[in-house]
Amino acid sequence: MSKTMKALQITRSASSSTVSLNTLPIPTLKPGHALVKINYTCIHPSDRLNVQGLFPSITYPRIPGRDFSGTVIDISESDRLSKSESWIGKQVYGTSGSSLGFTIDGPHAQYCLIPHEALVEKPSSLSALQAATVGVPFTTALVCLQRAQVKRDDTVLVLGATGAVGSTAVQIARAMGCKRVLTAARRAEASPDILLSRESSAAVLTSRVTELTGGEGVDVVVDTVGDIALMGAAVESLARKGRYAWIAAPRGDASKTMSFDIFQAYRKEISLVGCNSVSPSIIDSAELLRSLNGWIEQGFLRAQDEGFFRKVNIEDSVNMGYGRAGEQVVIEME
Repeated sequence: MSKTMKALQITRSASSSTVSLNTLPIPTLKPGHALVKINYTCIHPSDRLNVQGLFPSITYPRIPGRDFSGTVIDISESDRLSKSESWIGKQVYGTSGSSLGFTIDGPHAQYCLIPHEALVEKPSSLSALQAATVGVPFTTALVCLQRAQVKRDDTVLVLGATGAVGSTAVQIARAMGCKRVLTAARRAEASPDILLSRESSAAVLTSRVTELTGGEGVDVVVDTVGDIALMGAAVESLARKGRYAWIAAPRGDASKTMSFDIFQAYRKEISLVGCNSVSPSIIDSAELLRSLNGWIEQGFLRAQDEGFFRKVNIEDSVNMGYGRAGEQVVIEME
């Protein structure tokens, strides 16, 4: 095996950060880790933000990347007598948590070191490409629902239900057996329960939630949109003891301050829960994926078809991947 690999790497100057393709040494094994040969790795919107230096935890220089699929090809020598050796040759997938791609090198490279405790076997129902795209959206959606303490008798409303995290939250809430799952989105072709217009989303949401719930409101809102006016309307649409979990905020110079009636909020005993996808550790993120594997294998939780993604090789990934914001891109290492 060659001693070097192709990898993307972020470097930082006094005024900006830059991502480039480099030839680097293959990572040296260390105790408690496995060497994974990366098959596919996704470029998420958060990866692009990371390259821009917008995550305060990142250290430089750094190989970016959060989600991946690959093959375990080696285990550190000190672990060869343990059960960890059984991982060699297995197909695995995973996601970053708070460290991978931020404080330790990520999978936007041909090889990556992964802690043993973070190894998760790839479900057979996912292709290698699909497995490299689901870690962030699947775990983020699950965290939102867990932190909102979703129960089977809840009515759940998902804002941005056609996006990666939103569509996953819909699937997981249904797999959990929630009494009712309502969808809100701007794409008419998706036939959401609440079709949001850009001009009057808040008014439409308030009216439709009242209509759909008979004025009772919803028990849980999962907000993946980050629109202040929409958030205010959704908070007002919560039922008594309702829970609001959100993962997004307005970008750029737009106001990030929301006002709401605190009198009504405490009388209704509502809870507001912010959810950060880079807060769990890589070990925590692996456990979240393991908890979803059963639903994935049973078909309750489905990934996007392969054709949804643009495949690029690592040589072209700076221009064709990071350079094309808005596109769903997967880096193919083979």
